[in-house]
Amino acid sequence: MSLAQAESMPLSEDVESDVGKSRTNGFPESSSDMDSLHILPLYILPIETGALKSARMIKNVRLESVIEFFRGEQIGSGQTTIQHLPAQMGWPEGTVHADFELVRKLARLPSYDVYSLRVMLRNIGVEVDEQKYLRLSPEKVTELSSYMTKFTRPLLNQVFGDTEPDVDTFSDVVALFRDPDISKARARLEALAERLKIDLIEVPKFLEDFGDIFLSLSYYRQALDAISPTVDEFLDALIEIRKNHQLSSDRNLLDSCAEIEDALIESMASVTGRFENFDRSTDDMWLDLDAEKFAKIKELVRGFHASIGGVLCALTVKMSMWHELFPTPQHGGPVKRSEFIMSEMKQGIRKIKKIEDSAPLLASLEKKK
Repeated sequence: MSLAQAESMPLSEDVESDVGKSRTNGFPESSSDMDSLHILPLYILPIETGALKSARMIKNVRLESVIEFFRGEQIGSGQTTIQHLPAQMGWPEGTVHADFELVRKLARLPSYDVYSLRVMLRNIGVEVDEQKYLRLSPEKVTELSSYMTKFTRPLLNQVFGDTEPDVDTFSDVVALFRDPDISKARARLEALAERLKIDLIEVPKFLEDFGDIFLSLSYYRQALDAISPTVDEFLDALIEIRKNHQLSSDRNLLDSCAEIEDALIESMASVTGRFENFDRSTDDMWLDLDAEKFAKIKELVRGFHASIGGVLCALTVKMSMWHELFPTPQHGGPVKRSEFIMSEMKQGIRKIKKIEDSAPLLASLEKKK
């Protein structure tokens, strides 16, 4: 059962007892919710209702936020809409439960990735233990190591020069700087601290901050790279649909295809353009780094978390569902694909443009260099 098919699926009477068990009984044990763009485990939030706290909020293929109580290959996905939640939870009629108010706020957030949540949860007045919950898993951090190399290599060259050590993750980089055993490296660290106008003992904390900022860029870059092939496949499928004799006269379908195509191309180009601007801002960062310059770069990147996260969340959900149903050009014909486009893919597509339009202007990046 797909997300779309399960979207309005009514919950059975024993759902509450099921979801009250350990979280691994309701969801795949191997899943890492906090690494996802579209999943928000509700146990990290100040939720009072036990059954709800064991659930999670997800974005479905229509880009609607729904509550998911369980998921499995054999049992499908048990979901309910936000509006049906009071009846499902048995909250008293005529009152607005505090959990319902919170869930409605969460439903309006465009993305549930950890970096967007750090910003947006504060904006809506929701307190979460960020150090404990709003972090990528160690497995995901390791997975992003190849992306982080772009940012760590210049740093290692600056401090260690020709004796650059072999490291796998940014945590390894920070560990090196906590106790460097090379006198030349220590001297360069002291020079770095002087440029940043901080004490030498504060350099590891600065590096952790630096690592977190650029880990977020690596995270989003990986998400973009992951969906790019499927976007290309989807755009190719639109060409085949337009060529199909049976479908070529369906004006409503062709208009929907054109709208989706424009939204995808514009969004992909915009996000790619932002990364190119980020790259230009950071390529020479270590040549003339000071505390003020880094603070501006940090402010800039964090300012784009919500918009980039929102766009990539939307694109990831839609492209993942498309790839799941049509993994190769041979899966499903133009008619079947057109049916899915009209029933699911076009739903919520305008939300992507709305999220993108809310982002700061790219020109602001150049001003902050």
